[in-house]
Amino acid sequence: MDSGLVIAMNKHISSFLLSAAKEPNLSADLQELASVLSLQNSISYRSLRTIWLNSLPSTRPPLRHLISSSEFVLQSPKPREKSEELKERLRNLGEMGERKAYRELVKDIVPKEEPSEPFSSYKDQLGFGLHVVLIMFTGYLVGFAAFRALFNHSAVMNAAGGILGLVCGMLLETTLFIIRTSGGPSLLHQLLLLLLLLPFLLLQS
Repeated sequence: MDSGLVIAMNKHISSFLLSAAKEPNLSADLQELASVLSLQNSISYRSLRTIWLNSLPSTRPPLRHLISSSEFVLQSPKPREKSEELKERLRNLGEMGERKAYRELVKDIVPKEEPSEPFSSYKDQLGFGLHVVLIMFTGYLVGFAAFRALFNHSAVMNAAGGILGLVCGMLLETTLFIIRTSGGPSLLHQLLLLLLLLPFLLLQS
């Protein structure tokens, strides 16, 4: 259909187009156009006027008479094309909405995941501090006792052994802290602590 003003088909326009389709004065193209348009529910004013102007003045009705009882047809505007960026944003918003709706749907079924914190309370912090002091003190005693047995009660070597044991205790506590914060098994933590205390217990016995 031609662009521009569109009017609804009525009996006067239909009758005129049927007669124009058989009028020898019109070209074959206009005759065919008139025949096709006569079967439509609406017609553009431009096409009607073109056929009307090329018809014989003696046989054609006044143009005003043809359209007087007709109504204008308002065409819907062509939908605006969305850009690719807008389409992508709309798609992302739709996915976010679906995920949110899913979370709302299963929030009463799936337990809420809470991030584990290494020290969630003052009691945990105090316990960790005492644990570090105990490990370092135990390491110092083990190193001191071991070097004392090896180097025949040398004060310098005994102190060096204690310092070495203290450093080893710090390294061990660091390893245990990494295992604990990374969610490692508590059994490994207990075994390492037992290995540290075992030499000290043997020396005491």
